[in-house]
Amino acid sequence: MLNGKRILFATGGTGGHINPALAVAGYIRDNYPDAKILFVGTAEKMEAKLVPNAGFDFRTIDISGFQRSFSLNNIKRNLGTLKKLLFVTGQSKRIIKEFSPDVVVGFGGYVSGPVLRTASKMGIPIAIHEQNAYPGVTNKALAKRAEAVMLTVKDAEKYLESKNPCIHTGLPVRSEIVSQDRDFARAELKLDDRPMVLSMGGSLGARAINDAVAEMMAKLVPDNDIHFHHAYGQYGKWFPDKLRELGIDIESHKNLTIREYIDNMHCCLAAADLVICRAGASSLSEFEAVGKPSILIPSPNVAENHQFHNAMALVNNGAAVIIEEKDLTGERLALEVRNLISDKKRLTEIGENAKKMAIPDTLERITSIISEIACK
Repeated sequence: MLNGKRILFATGGTGGHINPALAVAGYIRDNYPDAKILFVGTAEKMEAKLVPNAGFDFRTIDISGFQRSFSLNNIKRNLGTLKKLLFVTGQSKRIIKEFSPDVVVGFGGYVSGPVLRTASKMGIPIAIHEQNAYPGVTNKALAKRAEAVMLTVKDAEKYLESKNPCIHTGLPVRSEIVSQDRDFARAELKLDDRPMVLSMGGSLGARAINDAVAEMMAKLVPDNDIHFHHAYGQYGKWFPDKLRELGIDIESHKNLTIREYIDNMHCCLAAADLVICRAGASSLSEFEAVGKPSILIPSPNVAENHQFHNAMALVNNGAAVIIEEKDLTGERLALEVRNLISDKKRLTEIGENAKKMAIPDTLERITSIISEIACK
C-alpha cells in the first residue's frame, strides 16, 4: 500500500481546500506511518500556518491568483501574477525533484495548477479532488492530465473533460463533527426542549446574511419559542447594535446567543435543528454527514458561481432550501424559518435526505485511489 511511498499535496488559499487535504494526509499518516508526505503552498495564505501546525512538512512557491473584477488595482495585481508565472515552474520543478514523489495530489486553489502541471510534464502521475459542484478553472484544465479525478458532487462530472472516468468520493468531514452527540451538545449549550436555529455568514461575516438575520431575529426572537445562535464574523461587529436598533434587548432574551466566531462548531451543529449559512462545499458535506436541514444562501461573489451549484445539488435532492442573495430579506428568512420549524415532518425529511447524500467512507475511498496510483 502506501508505506514507503512519497505523496506530495498541492493546495492552498482557503480552509475549504486545505482542511480536506489535511484530513486525507492525516488518515494516511495514521494508517501508513512509513509514508512520506509533503505539502506545497504559498507563504502568505492559510496553508502556511495550518499545514505546519498539523505536523506536516511544508514548502512554498510564489504564486497568486488572477483577479476577475476590473479595476486599476486588480490590473496591477494581475500583472504581478503574470510575472510570478515566469518563475513558478522552476520553483515547482526544484521541489518535485528534491522530494521525488510517487504521486502528486491537488485539492484546488491556484497553487495546484503549476505544481501538478509541472509534475505531469516530468512524468509523475497526478490526481485531483474537486470540492464544488461546478469545477474551478484550475481543475478543469488538470482533469485532462490526471490519472484520477475525485469529486465531492457527482454533478461536477458533466463540466469536466477527464482523462479517465471521474470517481465520486465525497469530501472528508472532521471526525468530531460526525461523532458529537446531540443530547450532550444541547446540554453543553444549556438548551431546553425548544428548537435551535444556528446561523452564520462565514468567518469574515457576510453583510447580506447579517442584515437579514438581524431583521429575522427582530420578528421571531420575542416569540420566545426558538433558540437562536448566530455568528456575525470579523466584519460584523456592528451586529449587536443593529439588533438593539431593531428593538431587541440582547441581555434580556435568554433564547438568543450572538458571538463573532463559532469555535465549537461540532457542538453547535449537533445541537441545531436548522442551519442558515452560505453554501461552501465543506459546510454542505458536514450537513450531509450529520443529516442537518439547512437554508442555504449562496455567495454570488465566488468563481463560476459555484456556491449556487453546490446548494442546488442538495435542493434537487430535497435536502435543503435555497434563498438566493438577490431575494434575501429578513421577512423572507423569518417566513422560511417559521414554516420549517413549525413543520417537523418536513424538517425531518430534509435532514434525512441530506443524510442520504453523505459518503461515510470518503477518507478510505480517496486514500485507496492515491495508493493505486502511487503503487503502479
